[in-house]
Amino acid sequence: MNLAGKKVLVTGADGFIGSHLTEELVRRGCSVRAFVQYNSFDSRGWLDQSPEEIRNELETFPGDIRDPYRVKAALQGCSTVFHLAALVAIPYSYYSPDAYIDTNVKGTLHVLQAARELQTERVVVTSTSEVYGTAEFVPIPETHPLHAQSPYAASKIAADQLALSFFRSFSTPVAVIRPFNTYGPRQSARAVIPAVISQIARGERRIRVGSLTPTRDFNFVRDTVRGFWEVACCDATLGDVVNIGSNFEVSIGETVEMIAQVMGAEVETVTDQERLRPEKSEVRRLYADISKAKRLFGWNPEYGGRDGFRKGLQVTAEWFCNEKNRSLYRADGYVI
Repeated sequence: MNLAGKKVLVTGADGFIGSHLTEELVRRGCSVRAFVQYNSFDSRGWLDQSPEEIRNELETFPGDIRDPYRVKAALQGCSTVFHLAALVAIPYSYYSPDAYIDTNVKGTLHVLQAARELQTERVVVTSTSEVYGTAEFVPIPETHPLHAQSPYAASKIAADQLALSFFRSFSTPVAVIRPFNTYGPRQSARAVIPAVISQIARGERRIRVGSLTPTRDFNFVRDTVRGFWEVACCDATLGDVVNIGSNFEVSIGETVEMIAQVMGAEVETVTDQERLRPEKSEVRRLYADISKAKRLFGWNPEYGGRDGFRKGLQVTAEWFCNEKNRSLYRADGYVI
């Protein structure tokens, strides 16, 4: 499927990954309708920070993913929908799991129902590596057992399975993209990489972190965005799940060390109890098997491996060290 020149909808376009994806779709020649969370401030989230030439090309569509009528109206006339709208903060899912069911599960249902009724050509649903839980074996293929260790992960498993059920039941042209941990400019300061960078940028040298031993397969946001494009364009992904990863596993402790090296700082780590997950909820190991993506569309992460990770950290640190960018975040403590 060739998306160039097509009308596409991005839900969650105001978020971290969604804003980067929206910008890239415009650059690639798509006509983009950006579904953003309605609010009385008329804020378009991170899209307010997009280059003017990008903003001028966008059709913004305020709404709420929990409203099926508004979702269907947003999808009218679009050939493809990239569905990213979701609650993604794992810590907050411990406090408000009901909101995650409403947003992540029912929101996905609203997109699928609308796409089915409107005969949308392609639906790309966003999953997460958290659905695997702690790896039983690595690297983790798409066939790895699903094991929810947080209400967030449970809501995403439900959304994934709902999406695949629409393909099997109604032939809705659904593909599920499963990115591993994405990082980069604009990420929430709640996440470990921007949290560490921000503390160092503020001059702190005793860095507050959670557990240092879990490992992650970190994706730089540009690779994740490119993965969305490839999954949408590849007909072989329909009715299937595709991992997008960097082919590199690194511990949180080593990640802190690499950030400090990139930023030229000597630091020590301090365990912040507020940043620790409940013991049985901590995902101890994530490392993607990306062989399916390689087979289907020649996937090769541009920021893969140790050198690629270091390059992505450098770009991310430079962005967060810009005082104008950092001023967009609260600096007075950990925010879940």
